[in-house]
Amino acid sequence: MICKLIQKQEIAPNIFDFVVECPVAPSAQPGQFLHVKCGGTAYLRRPISICDAWDDKLRFIFEVRGEGTKLLSQFRIGETIDILGPLGRGFDLDLSKDDGDIILVGGGIGTFPLLLLARELELRVKKPIAILGYRTKELVTLTAEFEAVCKEVKITTDDGSFGTHGFVTEVLADMAKSGKVGAVYTCGPFGMMKAVAGIANKHNIPAQVSMEERMACGIGACVTCTCSVAGYNARVCKDGPIFNAKDVDFDA
Repeated sequence: MICKLIQKQEIAPNIFDFVVECPVAPSAQPGQFLHVKCGGTAYLRRPISICDAWDDKLRFIFEVRGEGTKLLSQFRIGETIDILGPLGRGFDLDLSKDDGDIILVGGGIGTFPLLLLARELELRVKKPIAILGYRTKELVTLTAEFEAVCKEVKITTDDGSFGTHGFVTEVLADMAKSGKVGAVYTCGPFGMMKAVAGIANKHNIPAQVSMEERMACGIGACVTCTCSVAGYNARVCKDGPIFNAKDVDFDA
């Protein structure tokens, strides 16, 4: 798809919020991603999770981490972006099998894909509780938007400059002990998701994780983005990026 960039904002240092016009936006599911052509000398597309979708609009937020995302950040409103998607398997909204709280656990830029999930859960199931972690106060974003669709939003920062001083996993561990957690969805750094999966598995809580691996084709043909899931090499782009936490071998 050739999508027109209609909104652009740097919402935190080197973190850009894009909204594009996209005719297939209504088909986007929470947890799916876009494969974005960044232009210039960045020949391979970059996978970026969908943050939000409505009408004919798609929203994605990314951090400048290399040549590709730097080039992407230089697009101007009114210019067009070549986008492949929505791709991959999304989150299962029926993961929770009881009346317990639904918990969303996000870390850093992994918080962004959870916004569309929070919106869909509020509409179709019930309002979730979000636990969102950041390195420091200046990176805390989208708080008001999460508060609008969540039962409660808990913020942690590594340095204690905002919210609770500590990690999202500490907050989740305390909540899991109550026996009132019905499901957990998580997206963020690998180590954080491994810890979240460990907590969920320990307390027998259904959980799903959004895996991230380097990608080339984005459609399952090149078998570049594999991870070990339930004893086989799953393709993150096609079989995922969402997997059940108990099936992922984080130590492979």
